[in-house]
Amino acid sequence: MILVTVYRNQNEQYTGFDCMGHAGFAEAGEDIVCAGVSALVINTINSISCFTGEKFHVDSKEETGEISFRFQKTAEHDGELLMNALVLGLQGIQNNYGAGYITLNFKEG
Repeated sequence: MILVTVYRNQNEQYTGFDCMGHAGFAEAGEDIVCAGVSALVINTINSISCFTGEKFHVDSKEETGEISFRFQKTAEHDGELLMNALVLGLQGIQNNYGAGYITLNFKEG
């Protein structure tokens, strides 16, 4: 199962996210849930990098599929918009394929 944890501060401003695991929806190379989540996560990071002035840090472990993304300060308008798009896409995948393949959590942090 893929576990995505989105972090927001007490003012509901995004501070980052973690993504880890594999969906197990299908065999490796055929898993559309993993592919969808990966595309959303990587595109969000690349979009924040290319289209905003946000400063952030990313750690990833290719062998485990873990990605940890943190804004250096809370997300500003464009970063927030891109994070909202990520959350919308992940919620859509969770709604269509079920919480047995992807779980989306929100935590203060």
